[in-house]
Amino acid sequence: MKFSASQIAQLLEGEVVGNKDAEVSGLSKIDDGRKDTLSFLANPAYKEFIYSTEASLVIVSKNFEPEKALPENLTLIKVDDAYSAFAKLLELYNGIKYDRKGVSEKAMVDPSVTLGEDVYIGPGVVIEAGVKIGDGTKIFPQAYIGQNVRLGNSTLIHPAARILADCEIGSDCVIHSGVVIGGDGFGFAPNSENNYQKVAQIGNVIIEDHVEVGAGTTIDRATLGHTIVRKGAKIDNLIQIAHNVEIGENTVIAAQTGIAGSTKIGKNCMIGGQVGIVGHLTIADGVKIAAQSGIAQSIKEAGKIIQGSPAIPIGDFKRSYIGFKNLPDLMKEIKSLKEEIKNLKAPTHE
Repeated sequence: MKFSASQIAQLLEGEVVGNKDAEVSGLSKIDDGRKDTLSFLANPAYKEFIYSTEASLVIVSKNFEPEKALPENLTLIKVDDAYSAFAKLLELYNGIKYDRKGVSEKAMVDPSVTLGEDVYIGPGVVIEAGVKIGDGTKIFPQAYIGQNVRLGNSTLIHPAARILADCEIGSDCVIHSGVVIGGDGFGFAPNSENNYQKVAQIGNVIIEDHVEVGAGTTIDRATLGHTIVRKGAKIDNLIQIAHNVEIGENTVIAAQTGIAGSTKIGKNCMIGGQVGIVGHLTIADGVKIAAQSGIAQSIKEAGKIIQGSPAIPIGDFKRSYIGFKNLPDLMKEIKSLKEEIKNLKAPTHE
């Protein structure tokens, strides 16, 4: 599918500088621009590439003024904010890309399933009894939807995702490939023979509206009650969220973080990659946790920024790091001082 510069400018409320009829059929990075593609320039660090790019169209901010000759066949689309405009265009592009409807003959859909309007069910999808699927939701090939699952409107389930029995996912969510929602929580109790007896996990997972869950992430069902991801939260790839955890609204969590059972995380938090969080803790609203930190105690002060393992306030961590970095020199100095003290204490012989 091709789009002209004038069509794109109209979508973005921008101004064409160059050939209004120039057409593109794909997207590319400005440092790897290809003919018949559209790119954008937002970061000044990439400014030099606009003078050599082979892209046919480039979105720039209105304050952009070329400092030398642009490529002969390049057309610009000037907008208020290039990054925001390109993000909007990507969203529209994705909408076209995923705009599919109908139920594949190769899907297995139980007769009791309730389907909304304009739903897409791809080949190899399995949908169990009692499922309800909202309008405009798309389920791509080889996904599995367990018994009594509820999916809201305009939610996108990518290939090979697994939504297990009784879980609920809201509207306008994105669940990426390899995600498992509703696997058993890690619940075992030692018995008299010093073995571990499995504790049945009979709760579910509730994911509210506008949540995105990255590839390979696992969100365990509650032992009792619910594991909850509140609206607007963004969960990266390869994250483990244990049973009965609650993630607050608009909280973002980077890859490889692990959150142990029954921990409650507030809204608008930012959690870096590879963070480990102990179970049964409370983390206040707006807390920021640096990557690779270990959280062993509740954080009750809203907006606090912490780092380290075990984590401490980020200012203390930076001061401690300076001391740690200078430790070899300090050890040499201490050794030298000990030698001087030893020599002072040594008896003198006249």
